[in-house]
Amino acid sequence: MQTRILTRVATQPLTHNRAVHITMWVSAFTIATALSAQIRIPLPFTPVPITLQTFFVLLAGVVLGSGWGALSQGVYLAIGTFGLPVFAGGGAGIAHLTGATAGYLLACPAAAYLAGLLAGRELKRVRVYLALLIAGLLILAAGTTWIALLFDWSLDRAALAGFWPFVAGDLVKTVAAAELGLKIGRRS
Repeated sequence: MQTRILTRVATQPLTHNRAVHITMWVSAFTIATALSAQIRIPLPFTPVPITLQTFFVLLAGVVLGSGWGALSQGVYLAIGTFGLPVFAGGGAGIAHLTGATAGYLLACPAAAYLAGLLAGRELKRVRVYLALLIAGLLILAAGTTWIALLFDWSLDRAALAGFWPFVAGDLVKTVAAAELGLKIGRRS
């Protein structure tokens, strides 16, 4: 009797339970964002490294929708703030939310929310691309603005360090996130 119950439980997909399904997807995007932050390319002329985080922020919005996508990124920020080494280069702690990359990091939940909101429930290619371009620009604008404030730089100088070096890479990440998001589809 117990063997039949265990076999049935072990072979039944967990996604039949919506709470488990959503928890798994939110956790997956939180972990993916944390892992992507470890792929880090420092640039000599800016305090901001190139990472793959933006890809997963945008993808979370498309796949999970606005609320769950934002939650996945909020959890990412929370676990990093409370000491898990999930920020770029294995960083952790509140200092990352006040340092040079704070504007980018703090924009992640809002960008995932905006990506999900603008992409809509029925994912259409043009709409998804526009949603991800706008959400990606939000991250770059927030990061650049924070750099200007933090270092007391003009917006032009901050853009040279925090916006322009990342545009080409972010466009590639946007295309990749849009195409993968369209293939995966909405999961929430």
